Amino acid sequence: MKRANLVVGVVLVALVVLTAVVSWVWTPHDPIRVNPATVLRPPGSTYPLGTDGFGIDILSRLMVSARACLLIGVIAVGIAAVLGVPLGVVAGQRGGWLSEVIMRATDIWYAFPALLLAILLAAAVGASTVTAMVAIGLATVPAFARIARAGTVQVMSHDYVSAARVSGTRPTMIAVRHVLPNIAPVIGVQASVSFGIAILAEAALSYLGLSTRPPTPTWGRMLRDAQTYLFSNPELALWPGLAIGCAVLGFNLLGDGLRDLLDPRLKEMR
Repeated sequence: MKRANLVVGVVLVALVVLTAVVSWVWTPHDPIRVNPATVLRPPGSTYPLGTDGFGIDILSRLMVSARACLLIGVIAVGIAAVLGVPLGVVAGQRGGWLSEVIMRATDIWYAFPALLLAILLAAAVGASTVTAMVAIGLATVPAFARIARAGTVQVMSHDYVSAARVSGTRPTMIAVRHVLPNIAPVIGVQASVSFGIAILAEAALSYLGLSTRPPTPTWGRMLRDAQTYLFSNPELALWPGLAIGCAVLGFNLLGDGLRDLLDPRLKEMR
């Protein structure tokens, strides 16, 4: 079952990534061109998933939306890791009052979810893709800081690290040589899970108009556009909803599978 989670996660993530890559070079139709003559066409040979209320091919919009969601996820997770991991490593290495200050700061940080940060940033600089990236990334920093601190504390308890400290090795070199290589697997697992969270957050922000602006399609904006036809054409909301669900499920299963594969304590339980 544990290995099955990893396999399913890899397949779903690969499908999303492949869709995004293909959309760079080919889509069945123009994903942004409004065509009043083809409004709300049912699925058929020309439009496999039908068209939306603007006469745009749904399949083409889904494909291009995958590209935008993955880009935002990569940048947001990158921001979170770059800021959160060093904070966690410093807290784990130094300990004492500095660790307490950093950890309590991350607790306060948790009080500001991505949606609230996006609203604040949108009010300050305007809603955009960059705003969504920064908001989601900042909201995810505490998770990386906590994971990095826990891993660092465990590594610092080992004898070889104590020997390095006694020999006068600087904390920075200890972090680079011993801490970061050992906590990299758990950071990778956290990145996978955070990627799924970032996709879900981006969809919510797009739905509220706080992310990527039209005419660039996103899954969240497709859901927003579909709400007008929710009772007459519910399939318009079904396709982006399935896309979001598959992407989030894929990254979550990938993270769970990697954790089961890399965690030595779980290996001993098998």
